[in-house]
Amino acid sequence: MKLREENQDRISLNTDYCNDFIKEHELEFYHEQINTVHELLHEQRGPGNRALGWLELPIRSNEQELNKIKKLAEKVRTKADVFIVIGVGGSYLGARAVIDFLRQDNNSPEILYLGHHISPRYIKEIMASLEGKEVFVNVISKSGGTLEPSLAFRTVRSYMEKHYGEDGAKERIIATTDASKGKLKTLANKKGYETLVIPDDVGGRYSILTPVGLLPIAVSGICIDTMLEGAKDAYALYSEPDLHKNPCYKYAVIRNLLYNKGKIIEQLVTYDAFAGNLTEWWKQLFGESEGKEGKGIFPTRADFTTDLHSLGQYIQEGRRHLFSTTIWWETKDDLTLPELEGNEDDDGLKYLEGKSFHEINRQAFLGTISAHTEGLVPNMVIEIPDTSPYYLGMLIYFFEKACAISGYILGVNPFDQPGVEAYKKNVQKRLKQINFY
Repeated sequence: MKLREENQDRISLNTDYCNDFIKEHELEFYHEQINTVHELLHEQRGPGNRALGWLELPIRSNEQELNKIKKLAEKVRTKADVFIVIGVGGSYLGARAVIDFLRQDNNSPEILYLGHHISPRYIKEIMASLEGKEVFVNVISKSGGTLEPSLAFRTVRSYMEKHYGEDGAKERIIATTDASKGKLKTLANKKGYETLVIPDDVGGRYSILTPVGLLPIAVSGICIDTMLEGAKDAYALYSEPDLHKNPCYKYAVIRNLLYNKGKIIEQLVTYDAFAGNLTEWWKQLFGESEGKEGKGIFPTRADFTTDLHSLGQYIQEGRRHLFSTTIWWETKDDLTLPELEGNEDDDGLKYLEGKSFHEINRQAFLGTISAHTEGLVPNMVIEIPDTSPYYLGMLIYFFEKACAISGYILGVNPFDQPGVEAYKKNVQKRLKQINFY
């Protein structure tokens, strides 16, 4: 089966592999509810309505702020050998996802990440790698009180002040934080760090298109204007509450339909080795947004064809409580299988000589999705015309809005995360009581 060729200038949703699991009348049943949740979202009357700054972000971008981001990025690109991004969850994962997927250019500094866990081996290795290099830092935290980035920034700040002095360090540290309050904002004012503002009405996992994500992405050499243009076009495309015209809403509805049929796990699949952190960002977006009140689809991810050699057996014949969503990108970045001298065929691959790896990958995708569907795993396919900043910006907004709509259909607030406070309180309590050796 060939991928659909219509709508090649936009993202499309192929639901052919769900036809045996969902009937048209079941989709029609959701039309009235979609109109209701669409109005709740756009009229800001639903749960979490104080965290909807992301919704119209693509059409109200601040040119003054964008120019500041670009100037700071150029300064870092010109002077730094290493750029350290310190953050956890949505404060770093979106930027890392974009940078890993689109690949930084050769003129950008090495970008390293700290603050997303407390592994001493990892932190020690990163710190040791800084010797003899020009280092710039972007610490990202709305409150400045989250444990992991606070520990990392204390470590990095100490290094910077010892190597450059306080005045030199402040010229190399950029704080992305709240506009007026919090420990990091207070520290930035005291030390004289350059600052960028995290909007009050945008939560971390929805913040890629704010300074949280845009500065590291710009430092990598990726065109943030093009990415924002894709998100802006997505805003227009996904503002119509008609399931026949809006693939974003249709994706949200089908997720909930499958969930109500006992498919409680969604596996996001890609066939691109650079998409791992993009699927990690998706995992956080949907997991934090929907996993509450005893409800929610459990989001997980797989990198095919690699994970077919570990998870393929379970997906094909294990418990039937999951569905898959595959992201398939077309790409011009390709190569062909070379011919061997002497007309040899000792590896049995002569029949593939001259064939492109992208086409071989496509056939692996089509063969796999057919097998899994026959194995009673419903599949959706998000088809994307290109691996470019424009379409990645469009995909980011697609998932953000689909997550909000899906959460409202589920009956939860998709913009809070009260459950994470439980482990934070326990950790803080133990750290204050323990006698360190």
